[in-house]
Amino acid sequence: MSKILALDLGDQWVGIAISDAIRFFARPLETAKLPDLEQHLAKLLEKEKIEEVIIGNPLTMKGLKSIQTQKVQDYKKELEAKFPHIKFILWDERLSSKRAESVRSSKTKDEKIKSHSIAAAFILDSYLSYLKFQASVLD
Repeated sequence: MSKILALDLGDQWVGIAISDAIRFFARPLETAKLPDLEQHLAKLLEKEKIEEVIIGNPLTMKGLKSIQTQKVQDYKKELEAKFPHIKFILWDERLSSKRAESVRSSKTKDEKIKSHSIAAAFILDSYLSYLKFQASVLD
């Protein structure tokens, strides 16, 4: 099995998280600047042998699309064109940023930036839980 990456796309920063090889754990990896993401992602995809990337889909609390939802969906299309060999999946990210903020010990600028990768880990953890559930249902 290959590892899975998760992205928490923001207007300025992108949180990145990665799973382990057996897709059991999600851990925050890093936070990158949005303009640098494609170059950064190309290196990560090759280094980690990634085949699947989960992208947090920022629906409203009512499950509706917002301006930010459309931005993320448009950016997903750009990534699919740039990396056609990678499977990109939109995944509900509601409350992941709030959860990430709640685990921060301080409110420094560095901690706020790091919280993006923590949010990505929460998104990835949710997806990994879904995969485990699907596997148990199919057994």
